[in-house]
Amino acid sequence: MNIITYLILGIIQGITEPLPISSSGHIFLFKNIFNTTMFNSLNFEIISNFGSFIAIFIIFWKDIKELLIAFFSYIFKKETRKKTINKFKYCIFIIISTVPVGITGFIFKDTIESFYSLNGLAIAFLITALALFIVRNIKGEKDDDDITLKDAILIGLLQGVAIIPGISRSGTVLVACLLCGLKRNTALKYTFILYFPVSIGTMILGISDLVSTLELESMLIPYLVGMVAAGIVTYFSYRWLSKWVKNGKLWKFSIYCIILAIFIFIYFR
Repeated sequence: MNIITYLILGIIQGITEPLPISSSGHIFLFKNIFNTTMFNSLNFEIISNFGSFIAIFIIFWKDIKELLIAFFSYIFKKETRKKTINKFKYCIFIIISTVPVGITGFIFKDTIESFYSLNGLAIAFLITALALFIVRNIKGEKDDDDITLKDAILIGLLQGVAIIPGISRSGTVLVACLLCGLKRNTALKYTFILYFPVSIGTMILGISDLVSTLELESMLIPYLVGMVAAGIVTYFSYRWLSKWVKNGKLWKFSIYCIILAIFIFIYFR
């Protein structure tokens, strides 16, 4: 049963991680609907998130490689600075956008689970729905090279709110990017390049607790099954999201979030 449970949770993680509908919120909801007792949900989130991380890394490998090469070339090779200045600035903006969520994650690391409640989750889904609906007609004009320091700070501040269960990180960042005037493709790329430092930071913060967890050895196979499932499903889920964003259909996820919030209010009365 553990393997089946974590397989399902891995699939849920894979579907919801890229989509603007909160993966942690869905996993918490699943546990409550099916009365599933798990040893440590944060441990599973760390491991399943690693599966999603690998999938998104594969998708953005070329972009990551280009950015890293340009970043270090700008620092160590003076003759290349004119060619690499824009990508170097892009990397700096990614770092700046990561700082707020890094601070909130560090401060609330040991109390995140206390944030979880079903009513709070429903309200968070409604907030997500409203945010997605507000940007439904925004297309934007900015490309990668047009992103400003002000944009990076605003995106980072809004991303810090995504620590609240039910507030989607990808959805929050996409909304912030669109509000800053980024093109849809540009917003999508920035959202998921920004995913990497955030995800790495989350794993680093949780790795010591994960290693010291007593049930880790007995739960290793179920956790790995969930991680593999999350990785595979994340890959295809992102492809679906990218088509919807490019076609201006992001707002349709707001309908789903509203339905989910209503379901929570009714089912758990």
